[in-house]
Amino acid sequence: MPGCGRCGGKVEIVGNTVGRRETCPHCDAELHACIHCRHYDESMAKGCKEPFAEVPEDKTDANFCDFFQLGDGATRSFEKKEDLLSAAEALFRKK
Repeated sequence: MPGCGRCGGKVEIVGNTVGRRETCPHCDAELHACIHCRHYDESMAKGCKEPFAEVPEDKTDANFCDFFQLGDGATRSFEKKEDLLSAAEALFRKK
């Protein structure tokens, strides 16, 4: 069953069609966003497995992608760059 990429909650939809302004009933995230798409892949260069998609910079906001298909609801981590840098500095800090 399709689900939200933010909270992992299952979303009941008909025919895997999600409107641009539909939101998750559990966390109120906009569902027509990259993070919820089955093509979303953080390991890819653009963050998308679909080679012809025009990928927006902000993958958490709703977009107009024609290739969008709601994914399985695997939750993603959305740590800020500053948080990641401070964690790396703390890890490699000399004592």
